[in-house]
Amino acid sequence: MSTQENFVSHLVELRDRLLRALLGFIVVFIGLMAYPGAGPIFDLLAQPIQGALPEGTKMIATGVITPFMVPVKLTAMVAFVLSLPLTLYQAWAFVAPGLYQHEKKMAIPIIFSSTLLFLAGIAFCHFIVFGKVFAFINEFAPASITPAPDIEAYLNFVLTMFMAFGLTFEVPIVVVVLVYMGVVTVEKLAEARGYVIVAAFVIAAIVTPPDVLSQLFLAIPICVLYEVGIIAAKMVGKKRQEILE
Repeated sequence: MSTQENFVSHLVELRDRLLRALLGFIVVFIGLMAYPGAGPIFDLLAQPIQGALPEGTKMIATGVITPFMVPVKLTAMVAFVLSLPLTLYQAWAFVAPGLYQHEKKMAIPIIFSSTLLFLAGIAFCHFIVFGKVFAFINEFAPASITPAPDIEAYLNFVLTMFMAFGLTFEVPIVVVVLVYMGVVTVEKLAEARGYVIVAAFVIAAIVTPPDVLSQLFLAIPICVLYEVGIIAAKMVGKKRQEILE
């Protein structure tokens, strides 16, 4: 097979993989729209802030089509997360033929672990962080004000926080990959611990609301997960050394 034919065959395979991933997303999205529906999904997302608002207070929608578009947008986001394993599998199946055997053995646990950690970050943010943060923020609202957040602004805020916490929980994966690739040693990572702590609080101050509680809820997991990554990297580093020998 010529180089051009080989290139075309790779493009065809890539197209097929992308179409399968897209089809999986569409099937999950349609299923979620049918049951439980976009409305109940948004109600679940709104539980943390609803529990912090004064009794009887509801969020508002200022746009004409916002009550329809925001729940649908959220449902699409949920469908993407739920279909993520299929998307990652398609990506894995596309690149696997070009990997060495030891790289294949390492790639599967990394894909599986990164997916679980990302979902764990979202769950931690939704079920633990939001309730305490929203209650903390609403305590500072003057008595003359009745908080009534806009649903679109709330969704954008929630998605930003989900992304921040989801990526934060990927810290152990990043540490392990860097050690496995030989970019850095475990000893160097341990020495950089102080810089990581400072960076964690700087990142938390940038991506979270301007309150101390939110920043602590993001910065502390970064520091803890960095230590977890170092422990895991020690084990991975030993396996890498055995392979090289």
